[in-house]
Amino acid sequence: MSVLTETALAAEYCRVRQQSLDLCAPLTPEDMMVQSSPDSSPAKWHLAHTSWFFETFVLREFVPSCRPFHPDFLWLFNSYYNAVSAQPEKKLRSSFSRPATEQILAYRHFVDAAIADFSSGKIPAAARERIILGLNHEQQHQELLLTDIKHAFWSNPLHPAYKPGSPAALPGDNAEWIDCPGGLVEIGHHGQDFCFDNETPRHKTLLQPYRLASRPVTCAEYLDFMEDGGYQRPELWLSEGWTTVRNEGWEAPLYWRRSPETAAWQVFTLRGLVPLDGLLSTPVCHISYFEADAFARWAGKRLPSEIEWEAAAASIPVSGNLLETAQLHPAPASAAPGLLQVYGDVWEWTASAYLSYPGFRPLPGALGEYNGKFMCNQMVLRGGSGATPASHIRASYRNFFPPATRWQFSGVRMADN
Repeated sequence: MSVLTETALAAEYCRVRQQSLDLCAPLTPEDMMVQSSPDSSPAKWHLAHTSWFFETFVLREFVPSCRPFHPDFLWLFNSYYNAVSAQPEKKLRSSFSRPATEQILAYRHFVDAAIADFSSGKIPAAARERIILGLNHEQQHQELLLTDIKHAFWSNPLHPAYKPGSPAALPGDNAEWIDCPGGLVEIGHHGQDFCFDNETPRHKTLLQPYRLASRPVTCAEYLDFMEDGGYQRPELWLSEGWTTVRNEGWEAPLYWRRSPETAAWQVFTLRGLVPLDGLLSTPVCHISYFEADAFARWAGKRLPSEIEWEAAAASIPVSGNLLETAQLHPAPASAAPGLLQVYGDVWEWTASAYLSYPGFRPLPGALGEYNGKFMCNQMVLRGGSGATPASHIRASYRNFFPPATRWQFSGVRMADN
């Protein structure tokens, strides 16, 4: 998000907040309650928590005369900020039948009106930064909302579609290898645009020459891995990955299944179940770090480090299959000859553990819990997915999840020396 005037910030606030409501428009009140896994949250909770963020970190601190909408909301919709309050256990969020959705929408209206009134005057710089952080936080939840809806609808035996229609079957291109010179490179966010604290400080690091595939791995390529016994060959897997495969019974990416009628592979998308044959040229999606790493071993390649990924992507304009295009499935994995396509198809697992950059300092106060305390047992993903808002993507963005995570829109790109 670029540096905004006060008028532009007010417009951006309205746009982002409306986007969350628009994403919920196809849902029934019953849909809004579903929490289909401990990793996910009900849509109703996403709408409440993103409003809680503005009430807690902007109104509560900068507008003390603004009385809270409801005294219990401070802890009820707290996600993980222990410095603010205790919070309910995450896996119990679907039990919140009350407050009703109508009250959650009234809560959003209350917060929006209070922010608009506060913003009509001179906004302190610190409050302005909080509002911008809150908008980026809400965009993260918009992607999570789509991720959680997809898992909820997949878990439903009827496999309903979030949106009608079918993904277009388009041809993909052969992957090319892009030579990257390495050398002394600068990594981390720079400029005046917004970034999260974990993208800083910008620093120098040395890279050996390497190569990156021009596009992510496709469903067709991943199917080759499966048909070559990829899920049955322990030599391809990290020890913890192999244990996970055995314990979870994995034999394909999440949302792939055999048709009960024909035994042909199908893929569940936000547009419903579709034949895999029509998606073979699109990036494989919803695989874990363990699966990405095993595929790379099978292919005789490796995963890129996050530094390699950012160094290659830094000069490439943000493009690809982004949320604003309403393409609710990965785009064809193709790029112009000799160029990288790195944004907006799938989040790409890297070989890098999620750790702090040299000299990293978390934000002061409770907001310091936003990113820093999760720098343990997580792997970094880069690039953004088809569910990521376009204005939320940049080369320095560091997404992170535990290595067994599959419900996110995650894929893989090959690297080589």
